[in-house]
Amino acid sequence: MGHLEIKRLSKSFDGKEVLKHLSLQVEEGEFLTILGPSGSGKSTLFHLIGGLIEPDQGEIILDSNNITGQRGLISYMPQQPALLPWRTVIDNAMLGEELHGKADKEKAVEMIQKAGLAGYEDSLPDALSGGMKQRVAFIRALLSPQSLICLDEPFSALDDFTRLEMHQWLLAIWAEYKRTILFVTHNIDEALFLSDRIIVLSANPSEIANEYKIPFKRPRNKELLLTEEFLEWKRKLNKSIFQRQDGNETDH
Repeated sequence: MGHLEIKRLSKSFDGKEVLKHLSLQVEEGEFLTILGPSGSGKSTLFHLIGGLIEPDQGEIILDSNNITGQRGLISYMPQQPALLPWRTVIDNAMLGEELHGKADKEKAVEMIQKAGLAGYEDSLPDALSGGMKQRVAFIRALLSPQSLICLDEPFSALDDFTRLEMHQWLLAIWAEYKRTILFVTHNIDEALFLSDRIIVLSANPSEIANEYKIPFKRPRNKELLLTEEFLEWKRKLNKSIFQRQDGNETDH
């Protein structure tokens, strides 16, 4: 479960077209990243998938069901951890499950311990660092029953060292629990390090400019970031994003 299909999605705000006939698929168990400059409609796409807003045209299909305009059918992790300050770590982690009438405390404790947060189960969020809060937020997303997890630039507020640590932790946890992930970022290194496949969006309005299948084997470690192959892919993606969108230059 977790197969997502977006069919010719369009959305405008105040007469300005943000998304134009956008179509893509996310396969079950895939880590797909949407990469694009600011203003390319990445967050708008997530709001549409989550049912917070409705498209002007198009459909969103999850596991063969049309979920266009429906809420509560995906697991969503925003840029900020959004932990409830009055709930403990364990209670925040189980929130998604509780909202759907079922919570597995034993599994939540196990995942918290695997996240390196043993001993913090009964702590409030104020006692945690930024990276620790993000781990709790991701555990909450993993424990939620929905088949698709949408991650909206969840590491953008972290320093570089914490961000890299979170990348490695995220991949380790994802490999064990293997959920379908749709990830949004404007960070090229992050997209390359994490993804199975990357879709590059143009802007004004957003369309798919390029799509890349990432060849790096898993598991991945930080040494990958310094390889010539990684740097070559980084150059390719950088060119894809910042080249003039005039149709004179394409990248396959």
